[in-house]
Amino acid sequence: MKNDKSVAEIVEINKKAPCEKPVAQQIDIMEAYTLAHRKYSGAGTARRELECLKTIYPVTFRHVEDGDLVVGRTDVLPVGFGCVTSVGGVGHYCTFSKLAALRGEVDNPADLDRIDAIEAYWDKHDTRSVFYEEVLTEDTFGKFVDGKYGAVVTARLSGTMLDYESLVTLGIPGLYKKVERCRAQNPGAGEFYDVMRGCIDLFCDVVRHHIGLCEQAKEGKAAERVTQLDRVQDALRAILVRRPQTLVEGIEACWLYTLIAGVVNYGRADVYLGQLLAHDLDEGVLTRDEALEIIKSWFLLIDARHSNVNGRIIVGGRGRAHEAEADRFIELAIEAVRQNRTVEPQFTLRCYKGMSEKIYAQALDCIATGCTYPMLLNDDVVVPQVMSSLHVDERNAEDYVPFGCGELVINHASVGTPNALINVLKLLTVALNEGVDPYDGVNRSNGVDLRPVEELGTFEEVFDQYAALLKKYFADCARIHRRSYEAMGEQCDFLLTSLLTNDCLEVGRPILKGGVRFLGGTDETYGNINASDSLTAIKRLVFDEGRYSLRQVVDAVNANFEGAEELRRALLDAPKYGNDDDEADAMAVRLHEFICKTVKATGEVAGFYSYGTVLINNQVNTEWGRKTAASPDGRLAGTFMNNGNNPQSGADKNGPTAMLNSLVKLDVSDHAGSVQNIKFSKGMFKRKMPVVRSLIDTYFGRGGCQIMASVVDPGELEDAIAHPELHQNLLVRVGGFSARFVALEKDVQQEVLARTLNE
Repeated sequence: MKNDKSVAEIVEINKKAPCEKPVAQQIDIMEAYTLAHRKYSGAGTARRELECLKTIYPVTFRHVEDGDLVVGRTDVLPVGFGCVTSVGGVGHYCTFSKLAALRGEVDNPADLDRIDAIEAYWDKHDTRSVFYEEVLTEDTFGKFVDGKYGAVVTARLSGTMLDYESLVTLGIPGLYKKVERCRAQNPGAGEFYDVMRGCIDLFCDVVRHHIGLCEQAKEGKAAERVTQLDRVQDALRAILVRRPQTLVEGIEACWLYTLIAGVVNYGRADVYLGQLLAHDLDEGVLTRDEALEIIKSWFLLIDARHSNVNGRIIVGGRGRAHEAEADRFIELAIEAVRQNRTVEPQFTLRCYKGMSEKIYAQALDCIATGCTYPMLLNDDVVVPQVMSSLHVDERNAEDYVPFGCGELVINHASVGTPNALINVLKLLTVALNEGVDPYDGVNRSNGVDLRPVEELGTFEEVFDQYAALLKKYFADCARIHRRSYEAMGEQCDFLLTSLLTNDCLEVGRPILKGGVRFLGGTDETYGNINASDSLTAIKRLVFDEGRYSLRQVVDAVNANFEGAEELRRALLDAPKYGNDDDEADAMAVRLHEFICKTVKATGEVAGFYSYGTVLINNQVNTEWGRKTAASPDGRLAGTFMNNGNNPQSGADKNGPTAMLNSLVKLDVSDHAGSVQNIKFSKGMFKRKMPVVRSLIDTYFGRGGCQIMASVVDPGELEDAIAHPELHQNLLVRVGGFSARFVALEKDVQQEVLARTLNE
């Protein structure tokens, strides 16, 4: 079953506009959604949500493309329902910028009036807007997109991982039975279970709709293409009446459900698809090449969603019941990733002692091609980390999954979305200026009494003042983060997510209203290493050596080092994290432990089951760096900050071993996710594979939790900047995600370029 279109052709199809429907039809759908939301406003959040979902599904599904061996493509409208902003929006959402852009395509005055009415309604009812209206402040807390603040907050349900294994093992008939079984145990929640049955009905409608779309796609096609679509139709008909029994049936059931749930991560695919694949191969239902093409087609559909930092597929790891069958899926999945060479899925391999040597070697060979996948996680470190940071036993910890850029949650049993984000470096500059942000002159003290630097006579007083400001911000973030869950829950129930999340059906409650087993959260921090390097420089130059006063340092930094080049050189020459330097690394450890323990404690006060620090950063370390003043590590104003818990780009001078030695000094026991990016030349990774493998193995053996590699030729990134048309398929690790290098903004490219290339 060879795909009749090349990967490149399908990638071009995937770049099409986010909506293929005529503008008038888009307005019809959004108007119907808006009317349903208004009509059912008094019927309860669950019933209203279901009725709204019926107006967008299955009508927003697109036609089947010629190359699709798995079907399911959706239009994303400016108004609808979702979990995250990367695909649509959060809850009952309106993306006002997209609605404004749509207005520019309208010629009919009557349609303009309809758009105006839709916008006016959602201006008061958009889920995040309601939350923002309540919690944002003029000087202290802003929206996620605005880096001028010391901290930002948002409302979203990122990282939910559905129980795909139950969907495969129960099937649609089994889900109906489970709803009724749970209803009998919770007779007082009858309305909830009625709506859950309605969600399964809606899922069935979507499946039937795709049977029709496949029939339409057959028109005028050659016999081979008709045969491909017959296979898909047979799979769709089957999953309506029984549990999935073949690879195509399993993928279609999980994929179509994911799309209507608005979820953008895909769980432990080898666990829920491995046995189906093994059955097909052993029984002659599929050849190896046919199975590979089907997996490639599914992965291309994932890439078509453009979920940016999401799109995770996780394979491998401890705790798999059918390891041999799961490994057969991994082998084909890695090959699919290598051949597709796309940004998504964010393919992640959980490694552990005793795993298949063949799969580990295949993974390294794939990375050596410059693919950036799979990302490697070290179960021997991460499982204990999850037990500690998420407060779960070993069995639950073995079912951990990373989502987004690398935050850790328990598979279909916990919430850990980072709805609070803090610029740790900006707050250091605020603490050194009596609460005033030198970037824009705004007071961001957040009510903390901050003394002038002349009154800070010791380094400990400097650190304590900084710590006091951080504590206040962390406490407020945890409180507002908890409120984000309540605010979302007051407006919607995330029904389709709840249906496949433990223990929503069992207790008769939606995910954010007491349904999820572990209600946790994460606080994402930025600029940590710049801050620790700044503290190291202050301690050495001001308090240990007495070469400068603290006032001299702060004044020079605030002036962006104009006229103070010698002082800046001294700050740059101070010890830097990432070089296995005891002094710099000790400061990084001290700040890291303070942040992690403080975040954890504030989460407990706010009522979370677990609350942890994440150091992932994606490209925001660059975006927020634009609005962060110069810093005492010698960094200039507006320059990118360090990425995750990696050193500032280019600051590591002593080679990859020294850099990884610094990384492992940061205790991960209170961590809920981090990023370790490293850049190798293709020559080193390919020709010195035993050396690279030894480096990774040693790093993992010493406590490294994960590693994400970019493999490029020397000069390749520079040439891609100069000649982007020649490097359209050049992939790099940005933060916790991969991207096509030429698609990145210029300063993000410069940050990736500035990272040390290990040759």
